[in-house]
Amino acid sequence: LQAEFVTQDGTVKAVNRVTLSLPRGSTLVITGESGSGKSTVGLAILNLLPHPGRIVGGHVLFKGRDLLALAPEEMRRVRGKEIGIVFQDPSTGLNPVLSVGQQVEEIITTHQDISKRDARRRALEVLEQMGLPEPADVAKRYPFQLSGGMAQRVMIAIATALRPEVLILDEPTSALDVTVQAAILEDLARHQEQTGTSIILITHDLGVAAQMADDVAVMYAGHIAEYTDVRTLFQAPRHPYTWSLLASRPRFDRDDRERLVAIRGAPHSLVDLPDECPFLPRCPKAVSICRIEPAPALETIDGGGHRVACYNPMYQQDASQAATER
Repeated sequence: LQAEFVTQDGTVKAVNRVTLSLPRGSTLVITGESGSGKSTVGLAILNLLPHPGRIVGGHVLFKGRDLLALAPEEMRRVRGKEIGIVFQDPSTGLNPVLSVGQQVEEIITTHQDISKRDARRRALEVLEQMGLPEPADVAKRYPFQLSGGMAQRVMIAIATALRPEVLILDEPTSALDVTVQAAILEDLARHQEQTGTSIILITHDLGVAAQMADDVAVMYAGHIAEYTDVRTLFQAPRHPYTWSLLASRPRFDRDDRERLVAIRGAPHSLVDLPDECPFLPRCPKAVSICRIEPAPALETIDGGGHRVACYNPMYQQDASQAATER
């Protein structure tokens, strides 16, 4: 998949030849720093890129169909019914002039031939399933009358009202306190267990990834740097960028006197990306080939499903040395 935004400053290559796979009933987490292209991937899957964004290559294959080849009316039938999405900011994702109940009922009546009474009953059910107290009262409220956590739960209720087969969640726990985060993640896990929904979870929080993921794709500058199952990612990461992310996180088992390791430099601009690896200026393990060859492709290592886009993938014993070099 390739997507870009044409701006006055140049072409922003937000998604660069990204390949992902989502098995039925599993959770794929897409993580990385802000601006790495995570949210653009989520929007591109449903062909929802805002102007001036455009998809310039690739396919989105779902149940034997290429979603990018569907006519607009066909795509509207897929959105919400078969693939649901929760946008990053619930305050802008909800309509300020419609009550919560009206917004949940709207998606139900749009995709199903159902009476108003039955739609309202279903709306109250999904609000209750998302842990909202007194759903009848919540349904009468408007978005400005909701807390951040309640607004996020309403967004998830709308996305799950028709029990879609795939659910895309863009930073569903950002800007929420840890207790609300934990409750929302528990609700999502319970919903997945009951319905078998497949989830794409976009987050910069590696703790959320560790809790929820089956597989993890680490993105940097529009590319996938590393792609593997969650246990391997945390126990044996191989890309220097993944190592750097993990080393920069506070840990309970870290020596109090040990300083957190910052990633030097800043993320590369997505305008006019270089031919070589975009992480090169910040990489502690770069070698000569990194400076003279194009950016490496995502390739399988160790003969398993662990894929890394790096000419010099790190081994576990390299961690302390890399930290020292930084």
